[in-house]
Amino acid sequence: MARRAVTMTTAAAFTATATLLLTACGGGDESSPEDIKGAGGGSPSASASASSSTPPGVDRPVVKLPSSFELTFEDWTSEDAREQAVLNDAKEELRAGYAAIIANDPDSEAVSFYDTDSGRAQSKKWIKSYTDKNVTVIGKLPVFDPKVTLLEDGTTASLGYCTDESEARTKHRKTGQVEGNAPEMDPEVYYLVTLRKSSEGVWQNSSVRSERGKCAK
Repeated sequence: MARRAVTMTTAAAFTATATLLLTACGGGDESSPEDIKGAGGGSPSASASASSSTPPGVDRPVVKLPSSFELTFEDWTSEDAREQAVLNDAKEELRAGYAAIIANDPDSEAVSFYDTDSGRAQSKKWIKSYTDKNVTVIGKLPVFDPKVTLLEDGTTASLGYCTDESEARTKHRKTGQVEGNAPEMDPEVYYLVTLRKSSEGVWQNSSVRSERGKCAK
């Protein structure tokens, strides 16, 4: 159930870290909802709460996840405050995306908040790869091994991380049919995200690339 993303070769994945404006979640390949990604769920609340890690006046959407889908972020911390700000916003964008899937809401305002315009187009395409098939996500999905690279311009960053889809599933809303990845499919997926810092100080997803089976063992 990999997040809809542009796939890449191993070499491209690492060269892209410091140079490319990648194509955000939903870009080029035709991955199906049976390819899970870092998953989070629940419908985003209409209310918002201020984050102490952001400039005054910046409120972030409240994203609530249901107990039926457990999204965990392992070692999602950094001693560098700038890197932590990137991690915080990237985490909420991912949670918002799966919340939109579970809420059957491709036009989620929470996702829009955490995406650039180009990123939003990809995110919507990814979310609709589930909602158009009337499926949601259930189970567990750990997100781990994050690595942040901040570019010298101060407004661009890349974030690499992995997910383990071993216990993540899709569930048809009407029939209740549950499906997971094929047994021969590697459950771990590597992601490379490019983020841009908005004028309000929010790190927004500009693009996402993925490659199955390329996480460090």
